[in-house]
Amino acid sequence: MDLADAVVTPGATGARQTPPAPRAVARPRATTRPARQSSLREHNLGLVLREIVDCPTPPTRARIAEAVGLTKATVSELVDLLVAARLVVELAPQSGERAGRPGVPLAPAPRAVVGLGLEAQVDHVAVRVVDLAGVTLFERLVEGDFGNSDPGATLRRLLRVVEPVARQAKGQGCVIAGACISVPGLTRRGSGVVRYAPNLGWEEVDVAALLSKSPVLQGISVYVGNDADLGALAEARIRSRLAGVPRTDQSFLFLTGEVGIGGAIVLGGELVSGMHGWSGEIGHLVVEPQGPQCGCGSRGCLEVYAGKRALLRRAGLPATAGVDALGEAVERGDSAANAAIIEASDALGLAVSNAINLIDVDRIVVGGAYAPLFELLAPGMHRHLATRVISRRWMPVEVEAAVSGELASLTGAALRVIDDIVDHPASWVATASGG
Repeated sequence: MDLADAVVTPGATGARQTPPAPRAVARPRATTRPARQSSLREHNLGLVLREIVDCPTPPTRARIAEAVGLTKATVSELVDLLVAARLVVELAPQSGERAGRPGVPLAPAPRAVVGLGLEAQVDHVAVRVVDLAGVTLFERLVEGDFGNSDPGATLRRLLRVVEPVARQAKGQGCVIAGACISVPGLTRRGSGVVRYAPNLGWEEVDVAALLSKSPVLQGISVYVGNDADLGALAEARIRSRLAGVPRTDQSFLFLTGEVGIGGAIVLGGELVSGMHGWSGEIGHLVVEPQGPQCGCGSRGCLEVYAGKRALLRRAGLPATAGVDALGEAVERGDSAANAAIIEASDALGLAVSNAINLIDVDRIVVGGAYAPLFELLAPGMHRHLATRVISRRWMPVEVEAAVSGELASLTGAALRVIDDIVDHPASWVATASGG
């Protein structure tokens, strides 16, 4: 094996002029059309499947009907279609408090239709296979140095990791619905193009086109997503399940630290991606205008103070050392390591305080390489939040460690595919019925 293969388990002047009279603007005719019966069914299929996938506990047909506002007969018909399409399974009946036949709980079908989560990061490439229930079935990670790399070479290396895992999933009866690759950079909305990934050294790379040349990925959709956005997607889903509440209850600023620093905004369980899909680049907020130059071309970005490599360098540790080594150095009383943590936590606190003043959420979730360092970084962040956030008198801001675990963006990439299935299950139903 080349590299270290590791299997991861589970102005004008002059006279004043009169402005021209306003002209009437011709408005385009509305293109909205009446919904047909088939459109309604497609919509309702997605509504029911979303309720089953997102519900913290397996719901019955009756509970789904109550939640989505459809009749029980309609829900039963839709559920039967979803079961036939291998998207939903019926669990053992459970006796309830009401008299009559026990309800049959419904759950996302395990190990049937799956999403491929791919990732190209500065220090690794990886793949993870996740089913509709959100369970990781297979995964593999290869470490390496992919900073300022040739996109074609890196993606070919990624495919050598992906292909055997995809074949393994297919061999065990899984249907791959699509693939999504997580990258640390800006992506072009509605395409498979990475606009700019400074730490990878990529610019205007059609990642989806390159990956689709692989035999195992031909014929399926390939998406591209920002790593922080995808990590936040995973965090929102896992938090809702652990707390036993709907994903719509989740609102937070997600902060993830790797070589770069990514941010994402989750409101009501959904990502807020802005007009062009470029929001969340918190790593390039300027915390010191005359500071060191950043890889993005600016100076004094948060990333040069609190990125993982910046932290390790400030602590006198090699770039290959993990953040656990940094934490251990702080525990030993190493002055350089302690100074690195203080500098990073101050920079993070300043940046997130500015962000909270803009977006108005009351929770910051810290993940990625920051999660193991949470107890060290949180106090400094809290000091800034307590003095710089205008709404602090009425809305205390909490800083919490992420619960989505390692490589959350990889899970989020697979969940991006799963979400597309859940939002558009009609094609799967049509295939199952021969339509």
